[in-house]
Amino acid sequence: MIMTKKTCAWLARPSLDPEAKISLFCFPYAGGSSSIFRTWQEEFPRSIEVCPVQLPGRGSRMSEPPFKQLSQLVEALAEGLLDYMDKPFAFFGHSMGGMISFELSRLLRREFGRLPFHIFISGRRAPQLPNLDPPTYNLAEAKFIEELRCLKGTPAELLENPELMRLVLPSLRADFEVCQTYTYSAQPPLSCPISAFGGTDDDEVRREHLEPWGEQTSASFSLRMLSGDHFFLHSSQSLLLKNIRCEIISTMSNLE
Repeated sequence: MIMTKKTCAWLARPSLDPEAKISLFCFPYAGGSSSIFRTWQEEFPRSIEVCPVQLPGRGSRMSEPPFKQLSQLVEALAEGLLDYMDKPFAFFGHSMGGMISFELSRLLRREFGRLPFHIFISGRRAPQLPNLDPPTYNLAEAKFIEELRCLKGTPAELLENPELMRLVLPSLRADFEVCQTYTYSAQPPLSCPISAFGGTDDDEVRREHLEPWGEQTSASFSLRMLSGDHFFLHSSQSLLLKNIRCEIISTMSNLE
């Protein structure tokens, strides 16, 4: 009989596939949930398991308070996911998820001597670059909602629904606070490859913001610009997943 691990609140799937050879943990952007990645497994062979991560304050964890500090979030993630990193694993993160992927990797290296074999960063400027934009997480509600509208990441039907907005605003504000209060600390580069992706029409994160990710690894670095704005992971999903799949399959061939 095949045994599976107990259900993990951090993972959208009730149990992981024991036949998979590699786990791809996927971290959402601010305000996003694991549902962003609900169709991704269809683009991968069974040997590569897509593991969407569900953060507190959304989806099935709506009743839990969201984290407001990145350091506390990655500590909780390490504690919750470590038992599920018993096979080769990689990280994917878009925007806020890219920050999570990077800092969780550094924590795993520091505390447990573990690292993903590859990190895929999407739509997130390199962490060592200063962010000079003023914070928005503490704006009055009307101004905060207008900021969300300008970013084009929140569906219009949600923005126009006061009842639903009351439900999601706490996690949105918390996620923005996670991003906008982050402070980078210099550490040695990671020894795993990093692949960065950006949108050709993304005014928030441009190529020159992505190129310095190469300084964060002593292994290989690649950068690919895909068609779309900041949320190109939706508009160019097939091409993005093709690139990720090819990188992982290449790694799998080296492991065999």
